[in-house]
Amino acid sequence: MTEPLTTQVFRVWIKTTPEKIWAALTDPAWTVKYGYAAPAYFDLRPGGSYRSEATQEMHDFAEQNGLQFPDTIVDGEVLEADPPRLLKQTWRMLMDPTTAAEPFTTVTYLIEELKSQPGVCRLTVTHELTGAPATSTMVAGSPLDEAGGGGWAWILSDLKSLLETGSAMSGRG
Repeated sequence: MTEPLTTQVFRVWIKTTPEKIWAALTDPAWTVKYGYAAPAYFDLRPGGSYRSEATQEMHDFAEQNGLQFPDTIVDGEVLEADPPRLLKQTWRMLMDPTTAAEPFTTVTYLIEELKSQPGVCRLTVTHELTGAPATSTMVAGSPLDEAGGGGWAWILSDLKSLLETGSAMSGRG
């Protein structure tokens, strides 16, 4: 068995503006349209809170599988916010007891407009996962999963689909 990566970097190129990417990452009206469809709430100042909440669909799924999800499924703190270019935050997944017991990790979102291709941005997500092997495995996703494997790669693919076509892979949007 290989050791989980302590730093994972994911990149996606999106045909949109930095402002639209920023809104899609930080506005709960957008965060419910892609990925796991959980609303995310940010107080976008250093020391401000971050939380993502479980949807009723998540609670129903958990109950059907003999699990129980807390209302807040991910939490953290904003470390730096420079709209629409940079967001750095701590991040801890609470919906699984193993990941909830691990220390906070750090996620950095960097949005860069490409000078060589006007109208295209590169979004780089760097997740620092030192001391959090279960979280590392979870956010890496599984390349064998037919539905996309979950994790950051799946979330960013869904975000790209939403911003470029108006519809997420799930049909939300």
